[in-house]
Amino acid sequence: MADLEAGLGTLTRMGDTPIDVVLLVVEPSAKSVEVGRRAVALLEGRPVGRLIVVGNKVAGEEDVERLREAFGDHELVVVPDDQAVRAADRAGDSPLDHAPGCPAVAALTTLAERLAAAS
Repeated sequence: MADLEAGLGTLTRMGDTPIDVVLLVVEPSAKSVEVGRRAVALLEGRPVGRLIVVGNKVAGEEDVERLREAFGDHELVVVPDDQAVRAADRAGDSPLDHAPGCPAVAALTTLAERLAAAS
Protein backbone atom coordinates (compact mmCIF):
# COMPACT_ATOMS: atom_id res chain seq x y z
CA MET A 1 0.00 0.00 0.00
CA ALA A 2 1.23 3.47 -0.84
CA ASP A 3 -0.29 6.85 -0.01
CA LEU A 4 0.82 9.09 -2.84
CA GLU A 5 1.02 12.85 -2.82
CA ALA A 6 -1.90 14.75 -4.30
CA GLY A 7 -1.68 15.49 -7.99
CA LEU A 8 -0.47 13.65 -11.04
CA GLY A 9 3.32 13.75 -10.62
CA THR A 10 3.73 10.33 -9.05
CA LEU A 11 1.42 8.71 -11.58
CA THR A 12 3.44 10.08 -14.48
CA ARG A 13 6.59 8.49 -13.05
CA MET A 14 5.10 5.08 -12.28
CA GLY A 15 6.36 2.16 -14.25
CA ASP A 16 4.33 -0.80 -15.40
CA THR A 17 4.44 -2.62 -12.08
CA PRO A 18 1.08 -4.35 -11.58
CA ILE A 19 -1.15 -2.71 -8.99
CA ASP A 20 -3.98 -4.63 -7.32
CA VAL A 21 -6.16 -1.68 -6.33
CA VAL A 22 -6.00 2.08 -6.79
CA LEU A 23 -8.07 4.26 -4.48
CA LEU A 24 -8.44 7.59 -6.25
CA VAL A 25 -9.59 10.14 -3.68
CA VAL A 26 -11.42 13.12 -5.15
CA GLU A 27 -13.61 15.87 -3.78
CA PRO A 28 -16.68 17.02 -5.69
CA SER A 29 -15.07 20.33 -6.66
CA ALA A 30 -14.43 21.12 -10.33
CA LYS A 31 -10.66 21.23 -9.84
CA SER A 32 -10.49 17.92 -7.96
CA VAL A 33 -12.75 16.19 -10.48
CA GLU A 34 -10.59 17.41 -13.36
CA VAL A 35 -7.38 16.16 -11.70
CA GLY A 36 -9.17 12.88 -10.98
CA ARG A 37 -10.14 12.50 -14.65
CA ARG A 38 -6.54 13.09 -15.66
CA ALA A 39 -5.41 10.47 -13.16
CA VAL A 40 -7.87 7.96 -14.63
CA ALA A 41 -6.52 8.71 -18.10
CA LEU A 42 -2.94 8.15 -16.89
CA LEU A 43 -3.94 4.80 -15.36
CA GLU A 44 -5.63 3.53 -18.53
CA GLY A 45 -3.55 0.89 -20.20
CA ARG A 46 -1.57 0.20 -17.04
CA PRO A 47 -1.81 -3.07 -15.13
CA VAL A 48 -4.37 -1.96 -12.53
CA GLY A 49 -6.65 -4.66 -11.19
CA ARG A 50 -9.31 -2.39 -9.71
CA LEU A 51 -9.86 1.36 -9.65
CA ILE A 52 -12.11 2.72 -6.92
CA VAL A 53 -13.02 6.39 -6.88
CA VAL A 54 -13.43 7.62 -3.31
CA GLY A 55 -15.57 10.74 -3.22
CA ASN A 56 -14.45 12.64 -0.12
CA LYS A 57 -16.33 15.45 1.64
CA VAL A 58 -19.51 14.73 -0.31
CA ALA A 59 -22.23 17.11 0.89
CA GLY A 60 -25.30 15.67 -0.80
CA GLU A 61 -26.91 14.02 -3.79
CA GLU A 62 -25.78 16.79 -6.16
CA ASP A 63 -22.16 16.01 -5.28
CA VAL A 64 -22.77 12.28 -5.74
CA GLU A 65 -24.26 12.90 -9.19
CA ARG A 66 -21.30 15.09 -10.17
CA LEU A 67 -18.92 12.27 -9.25
CA ARG A 68 -21.04 9.62 -10.99
CA GLU A 69 -21.12 11.73 -14.12
CA ALA A 70 -17.35 12.22 -14.06
CA PHE A 71 -16.37 8.66 -13.09
CA GLY A 72 -19.43 6.61 -14.07
CA ASP A 73 -17.47 3.64 -15.40
CA HIS A 74 -15.66 3.15 -12.12
CA GLU A 75 -16.67 1.92 -8.70
CA LEU A 76 -17.59 4.87 -6.47
CA VAL A 77 -17.41 5.01 -2.69
CA VAL A 78 -18.91 8.09 -1.03
CA VAL A 79 -17.43 9.53 2.16
CA PRO A 80 -19.81 12.20 3.43
CA ASP A 81 -18.73 15.64 4.52
CA ASP A 82 -18.73 15.15 8.27
CA GLN A 83 -18.38 17.73 11.03
CA ALA A 84 -17.01 14.99 13.31
CA VAL A 85 -13.95 14.64 11.05
CA ARG A 86 -13.25 18.36 11.26
CA ALA A 87 -13.70 18.24 15.05
CA ALA A 88 -11.24 15.34 15.28
CA ASP A 89 -8.74 17.26 13.16
CA ARG A 90 -9.04 20.35 15.37
CA ALA A 91 -8.48 18.15 18.44
CA GLY A 92 -5.48 16.44 16.85
CA ASP A 93 -7.25 13.08 16.98
CA SER A 94 -7.97 10.37 14.49
CA PRO A 95 -11.63 10.38 13.41
CA LEU A 96 -11.70 6.69 14.29
CA ASP A 97 -10.76 7.52 17.89
CA HIS A 98 -12.69 10.79 18.15
CA ALA A 99 -16.02 9.70 16.61
CA PRO A 100 -15.95 6.01 15.65
CA GLY A 101 -19.65 5.98 14.81
CA CYS A 102 -19.70 9.04 12.56
CA PRO A 103 -20.85 8.68 8.93
CA ALA A 104 -17.40 9.29 7.41
CA VAL A 105 -15.78 6.59 9.56
CA ALA A 106 -18.64 4.22 8.74
CA ALA A 107 -18.10 4.77 5.00
CA LEU A 108 -14.36 4.13 5.30
CA THR A 109 -14.94 1.05 7.46
CA THR A 110 -17.26 -0.36 4.80
CA LEU A 111 -14.63 0.32 2.14
CA ALA A 112 -11.95 -1.43 4.21
CA GLU A 113 -14.21 -4.44 4.72
CA ARG A 114 -14.92 -4.65 0.98
CA LEU A 115 -11.21 -4.50 0.18
CA ALA A 116 -10.40 -7.17 2.77
CA ALA A 117 -13.14 -9.46 1.47
CA ALA A 118 -11.83 -9.13 -2.09
CA SER A 119 -8.25 -10.05 -1.21
